[in-house]
Amino acid sequence: MILMITAPVCPPHLLLRHSSLLRHESSIGNFHRKKNPRFRTVSCSSLLPQPSVRPDKASELKTLWKKFYKVASPYWFSEDKDQARLRLAAVFALTLATTGISVGFNFLGRDFYNSLANKDQEQFTKQLFYYLCAFAGGIPFFVLRDYTKETLSLRWRSWMTKYYLQRYLKDQTFYKIQSQSIIDNPDQRLVDDLSSFTGTALSFSLTLVNATIDLISFSNILFTIYPPLFLVLLLYSFGGTAISVFLGKGLVNLNFLQEKKEADFRYSLVRVRENAESIAFYGGEQNEMQLLLQRFRSAFDNLTELLIASRNLEFFTDGYRYLIQILPVAVVAPMYFSGKIEFGVINQSVSAFNHILGDFSLVVYQFQAISSFSAVIDRLGEFDDLLDNNIFRDPSDTVDEIELTYQSEMNSSLLDTNGSIKSQPNQKRLEIEELTLQTPTNGTTLVHNLSADVYDKDHLLIMGPSGSGKTSLLRAMAGLWRSGKGKITFYLDPEVDFTQEKSDTQENSGKRGDVLFLPQRPYMVLGSLRQQLLYPTWSATVEETTPGGSNIDGSPPLLIREDGNEKPTTDDLMRTLEKVCLGHIADRFGGLDSIHEWSSVLSLGEQQRLAFARLLLSQPKLALLDESTSALDEANEAFLYQQIQSAGITYISIGHRRTLTKFHNKILQISTADPKSNERNWRIEDVDAQDSLYGRLNQKEVPSGS
Repeated sequence: MILMITAPVCPPHLLLRHSSLLRHESSIGNFHRKKNPRFRTVSCSSLLPQPSVRPDKASELKTLWKKFYKVASPYWFSEDKDQARLRLAAVFALTLATTGISVGFNFLGRDFYNSLANKDQEQFTKQLFYYLCAFAGGIPFFVLRDYTKETLSLRWRSWMTKYYLQRYLKDQTFYKIQSQSIIDNPDQRLVDDLSSFTGTALSFSLTLVNATIDLISFSNILFTIYPPLFLVLLLYSFGGTAISVFLGKGLVNLNFLQEKKEADFRYSLVRVRENAESIAFYGGEQNEMQLLLQRFRSAFDNLTELLIASRNLEFFTDGYRYLIQILPVAVVAPMYFSGKIEFGVINQSVSAFNHILGDFSLVVYQFQAISSFSAVIDRLGEFDDLLDNNIFRDPSDTVDEIELTYQSEMNSSLLDTNGSIKSQPNQKRLEIEELTLQTPTNGTTLVHNLSADVYDKDHLLIMGPSGSGKTSLLRAMAGLWRSGKGKITFYLDPEVDFTQEKSDTQENSGKRGDVLFLPQRPYMVLGSLRQQLLYPTWSATVEETTPGGSNIDGSPPLLIREDGNEKPTTDDLMRTLEKVCLGHIADRFGGLDSIHEWSSVLSLGEQQRLAFARLLLSQPKLALLDESTSALDEANEAFLYQQIQSAGITYISIGHRRTLTKFHNKILQISTADPKSNERNWRIEDVDAQDSLYGRLNQKEVPSGS
């Protein structure tokens, strides 16, 4: 008799319910399970440690809900909203269908076990046939529900990734985040947190809808069988939820810290890979080992605390799960022994009890996933506010800001009194008016009241001691630094209409396409040699981006330049490589379409020559060169400057070598600013005057050995 009572505790039709819950739990926090299968957690870290004691729970939940809505809502009102809502409706419809199928299985199970208890072979065979037919017809609904949910999650993630990337790369936001250290690990938020958010949000939504329908459907069944059993269920579920919240209250904070510490450890490993040569030259392996182990130990210690907290919670949750195997049977067994109910009703009550208890006990069963999801919401909410420019900090509290404008060439021409344009030999390219430049972090003044004009072919060399603000001045020209006051105006292509409203891509192409910046260490993109040469003027074409030329959500690729510039041919690229003395590297690496880690396989000197090839291909009106030939010998340096002079490109250079003066018309000399003085710390001189000075100095110089 004992065997007969315990056997139906897990009838076959409950396998669909249990496997469905397992699939939901696997999607909730699948990311973290890859690192630790004991936990169903997702990425979670924060710039500042979260307090372990949170006094105002209602206020916190309200704030969390606002963050969730702010992050989740844009997609459902986007250009893809029709498809999104249609698919979401399909998921809910399939969820309703699966609940109906579960109710049908509940009654089938009752009749199936009644026939077994009554030893009615004919009825048993009939009920078994019904069961098998119901499985064959019902399983596709469960599979289609999960498939539709996963495809919707993928579509949502695709849209959100594009949405966040556009904002992340807009107005140099990515640079501000990195330079000001506003938040930690933005790349992880874009990859792991977005993936976890979309999958977990849909899983929780589906679970809540399913729980609501289940509660309505099975409560009536359970209450009809035995009302006291329904009251036992309520007390059991609410008591279990309260105990779970109490035992697991520290998990949220531990999940925050764990993901941050592991991200810091991964970042340290990436730095070792990216700086392998420098570390090897220094012989710094032991130092790196200590730093890596220190960060790993921090993650390890936090994970140990997380394991202990999880263990304490699982002592309760595992007992909670196993006790429900016998609790409903124990409550209704006296009625069976007295003959008031049939044996199949025991199975029916167990099934209904499990369904309703699962609905009431979501917090108990998925407390770790819920705590991790709240961490993801906090991280994405913080990131979303930052991208909306709501939390950018300005430590210097500078009210003034450098004004950076782009105007047509025609605006720089002088007018006669009758309104006609004066003829002038050279066109103005850049105008700097009363510029005072400060550091964005602490407001230290680098340059006082600088005013200067740069005309076409009027090449300017910026010189001065290290730390005087030479590169910072180029950052201000590029719009990266705005701390200070004054105005910087570029006069560019007259065919570009700067008054029209443009998309972000068109604005970047129109306003900045005629100005190209070459840093001391060129940026090597991930891709082929051809892509290195075309960057950043020509981006990937539709065919090069994805099959079919569109993103997953059907929208066009992000990075397409449409300013009418004709893309260079293969012959153009090869000729340009020859001009910068790199004609051999195409054969050396297997052609223009070969893909390598270019920052590793090319020397710094080769990378700098490749950057000059980009400059010659893009043909900007103005080039800003920040010690762009520092890794080259003087012969190669002279050759490259002659090439860009022949191409008719006006350039502003930063450098320390006196040999650079022969390629420039004027020199802007910047000295270290006196923090106690407001006097200007710069002067502009013609190259001839500087040559005379250097000539007198050279007579006293003693050559140094190499």
